[in-house]
Amino acid sequence: MNEEQDVITLIDENGNEELFDILFAFDETEKYNKRYIYVISAGTEDEDEVDIQAFSSDIADTEVTAEGTLDQIEDEEEWAMVEDRLNQWLEENEDEE
Repeated sequence: MNEEQDVITLIDENGNEELFDILFAFDETEKYNKRYIYVISAGTEDEDEVDIQAFSSDIADTEVTAEGTLDQIEDEEEWAMVEDRLNQWLEENEDEE
């Protein structure tokens, strides 16, 4: 993992806080007009199997690390776009390991 990884705290519906490392984020402005953020549990080591989670937010929230709301992605077409972008990122960063 990148030593200077950005970390955010997510709070679930029960008020439990969990730290997550931000892998990357991108803005999609043509169809959904949202920012997408990909995270993993903080402290995950390179050799660990990781659970990558993706969320969306209102594109007006200009700072990924700022306080705000992250939303679940529920639309199947939107999920397909998000998965494609993740796979592209994984391929591009595979050589860095």
